[in-house]
Amino acid sequence: MEIADKNTYFNAALACAKFADSMPVFLSIQYYKDHPMSRVLIIGAGGVAAVTVKKCARLPEFFDEIYLASRTVSKCEALQKEIGADRIKGVFAVDADHASEVVKVIKQVKPDLVVNLALPYQDLAIMDACLETGVDYLDTANYEPKDVAKFEYSWQWAYQEKFEKAGLMALLGSGFDPGVTNVYTAYAAKHYFDEIHYLDIVDCNGGDHGQAFATNFNPEINIREITQRGRFWENGEWKETEPLSVREDLDYQNIGVRASYLMFHEELESIVKHFPTLKRARFWMTFGEAYLTHLRVLEGIGMTSIAPIDFQGQQIVPLEFLKAVLPNPGSLAEGYTGMTCIGTYITGIKDGKEKTIFIYNNCDHAVCYEEVGAQAVSYTTGVPAMIGAALMLNGTWKKAGVWNMEQFDPDPFMDLLNVHGLPWQVVEVEQSPFKK
Repeated sequence: MEIADKNTYFNAALACAKFADSMPVFLSIQYYKDHPMSRVLIIGAGGVAAVTVKKCARLPEFFDEIYLASRTVSKCEALQKEIGADRIKGVFAVDADHASEVVKVIKQVKPDLVVNLALPYQDLAIMDACLETGVDYLDTANYEPKDVAKFEYSWQWAYQEKFEKAGLMALLGSGFDPGVTNVYTAYAAKHYFDEIHYLDIVDCNGGDHGQAFATNFNPEINIREITQRGRFWENGEWKETEPLSVREDLDYQNIGVRASYLMFHEELESIVKHFPTLKRARFWMTFGEAYLTHLRVLEGIGMTSIAPIDFQGQQIVPLEFLKAVLPNPGSLAEGYTGMTCIGTYITGIKDGKEKTIFIYNNCDHAVCYEEVGAQAVSYTTGVPAMIGAALMLNGTWKKAGVWNMEQFDPDPFMDLLNVHGLPWQVVEVEQSPFKK
């Protein structure tokens, strides 16, 4: 099947997705040889990046040339060897802490889009590099300073005018949470409600990796996030809780009842801004008792601290040392059993009546490993990064400035989730499991 341009291809993909409902669709569509070239630079080579790269490599219709850069260039070389030099055209070493280093790589590659899958500490440096070189930008997590565990969009939102004036686009948080959860909210607001009032995002990993203690993504980022005070939106203001002090036992689809703890997660900040009718918005994540016990012990002896200490004449950060001795999240994939359930409970008004829906995805660790050699937590972040990039390159989501996921039409993104391995379900429930 030959299709003249990418927009036509994209519409065909969406039609197939709708036809297949929630079943994966595999398309084999070729363009005319003169279709516009798309060149992508992906920065980062961890578990999420590996998923994104493999997914992009299977879609030459959108990603003609793929280039990889990381502090550890050997990781890029390994991915290139696995996928093939015909799809991964080049690899580079880069210290993304410094915009000047990123600029050098961008000037060599000349990409249409930079996909930032590096550390959140590096977001601003990479955004600066994109501005200097005139390239669009995408990431999966908001910026946070290295010396303080603070998670907010203010630093990146401050780039709005710069990107707008440059005619460039920055898409923030194109992962699952944030990312898909934002799009779920926009989809619900568009198709199911006249007003949304209550939002509870729930994230359950019901899998078992067999390790005594391990994190499913970068240990440093994961533990910084978990050990901070909880925060939620209610009646027009932010309210705080002690870390992991508020618990709900929730019944997750195809997993069962799991202890879920209130946390702050960055998508809440953008969602309450863009959906001002919300009376309350919260985020919940599951943790097993063994995990929490290990975490409390490590925190109690100072191993989760981000304050440097003197050790044998050297300054070290305890959490960075802990990261070095914990299992690499990428090593957990083989033998990982069970599945995740991530979704949003939304209560609002439709035609004058209150209703509640739950939009969610189940993702199986073993299936992810079979497909791309990754566990489900990496998969659920890596796939949305690819979809967000495809929508930008295709022009479906294209606007100068700095944007969050819920600010665009959710339908194309939701359709492509079904196509590329993250099928979702919507169920109407009699009432929310959460009290008002």
